[in-house]
Amino acid sequence: MKQRKPYIQLGLAVFCTVSLILLLYDTLFGGRALLAVGGQLLTAVEPILYGAMIAYLLAPVVNFFERNLFASAVAKAHKNGLMAARLPRAASLLLTWVLICVLGYLLASVLLPELYKSVLQLVNNVENYYLIITGWVEHLLETNPELESWVMVQMDTYYKDIQTWLTKEVLPQASTLMTVLSGGVVSTLVFLKNLLVGIIVSVYLLATKELCAAQARKIVHGLFSRENVRWVLLGTRKVDEIFSGFVRGKLLDSLIIGIICFVGCSILKFPYTPLVSVIVGVTNVIPFFGPFLGAIPSTFLIILADPLKGLYFVLFVLALQQLDGNVIGPKILGDKTGLSSLWVIIAILVGGSFFGIPGMFFGVPVCACLYSAASFFIESRLRKKCLPLSTEAYGSSRTVETQAGQGPEDGV
Repeated sequence: MKQRKPYIQLGLAVFCTVSLILLLYDTLFGGRALLAVGGQLLTAVEPILYGAMIAYLLAPVVNFFERNLFASAVAKAHKNGLMAARLPRAASLLLTWVLICVLGYLLASVLLPELYKSVLQLVNNVENYYLIITGWVEHLLETNPELESWVMVQMDTYYKDIQTWLTKEVLPQASTLMTVLSGGVVSTLVFLKNLLVGIIVSVYLLATKELCAAQARKIVHGLFSRENVRWVLLGTRKVDEIFSGFVRGKLLDSLIIGIICFVGCSILKFPYTPLVSVIVGVTNVIPFFGPFLGAIPSTFLIILADPLKGLYFVLFVLALQQLDGNVIGPKILGDKTGLSSLWVIIAILVGGSFFGIPGMFFGVPVCACLYSAASFFIESRLRKKCLPLSTEAYGSSRTVETQAGQGPEDGV
């Protein structure tokens, strides 16, 4: 048997190599069967992914209710060797979903109808806004007829494209959304079914999250050696710390900013208040560039309706972003990623170029995880070489040589 073992390992290695080559060739040049199977598998597990995502976002809320309302019962359950107290967990889940239902009802009954009215008003006023912009261009370029003619042709083309997009895509989708909220549409049944199954899966995951974590650790201990288990668990904990802190924190921060924007715009009586608030709140999830992506189109939209209020809106958004950057953001997010501004910009640009808006959002925590792993590897190598870990120590090569105990002749 011992003599056959090397041949079995060699056969498995050859089989796996040939299989990977065939799969790669089929993916790049053939019928792409792997992509089709992967797409079908992704469709099948879509409700489970919804459930995992919902459970991941709601876990802090469940923990908050347990710690603050049922602390004694939870402590007693842990003392008796139980992973979780059943009744406190069930009550916390119930309170969490009651809170979600109340927020959903407020969203559906207050914000969405007003948002639909704003979109409808915008679609009806597109032609008037186009005439206003045309007048501005003609006034600015009246001394250059050729440039004016070219600009007018380009504006006419973009106007037709925007009008087609608004009337054939935005308005029907908004109408469909309102119809779904009021009575339901057959075309949305698949999504609603997946969402319902996802909610059920999330409830199960939240109810047994300690057991699921224990099973995951059991698998890790079974797959890896004792020396590597510690590093796998530490890495997983670090990834969870970065993602949970950034994703949950940024979503909560954007929700707060959207609500403040809605209240402020309502008090100041800006036009298109619901639409502008949604734009500002949604784009705020994108780090660094988000405030500009939301403020620029919103300001332009308000200027078309009332130029003076457009100026007031700019001042309001500047004050809102100062509040977010100096008070709300640091309180909620802190320094979860550990990235400098340069790396944040790089992560946003790279993620956005590959995956669009989702890439701009998730690119930052992904880059933070890679940055943390690279820093850990470099620092481990520096410790083995008895070199300093602080970056300031490498401002001069002579300083590094001295701290490492090397002679000047050994330096570069």
